[in-house]
Amino acid sequence: MIKDVLLTDLPIIKTPGGDVLHGIKHSDLSYKGFGEAYFSKIKYKSIKAWKRHRKMTLNLIVPIGEIRFIMYDDREKISSKFQEVIISTSHYVRLTVPPMIWLGFEGISKGESVILNIADIEHNPMEVDKKNIADINFNWSN
Repeated sequence: MIKDVLLTDLPIIKTPGGDVLHGIKHSDLSYKGFGEAYFSKIKYKSIKAWKRHRKMTLNLIVPIGEIRFIMYDDREKISSKFQEVIISTSHYVRLTVPPMIWLGFEGISKGESVILNIADIEHNPMEVDKKNIADINFNWSN
């Protein structure tokens, strides 16, 4: 595991009219405050990489579809490392990504998948770093 990255199991409450999928509570360890919440869609076999926030903490939830997240930690030049997490309603967790971790993700279920990000600050393009997919040496075909 990459330091400060958290995986939190989330409950799914089965109800006759449709399930309730929990997201985050004020009392959760990974709750750092509220800045904004937004949804991102990703198509099957599409990859969105690489981005890191210098200040924002991400709380990522996948209520629809299945997404493979790859995190890359280059904070310590000696021991750069990757962490992979696949999230769906079958593995329903919240992925908390602290600032300064590179993130990429891939849609791995047919059709579109949806990510909910509950961020601790509002999006500010000035605190985001981006790289092209080839700039970080990761084999997405595995």
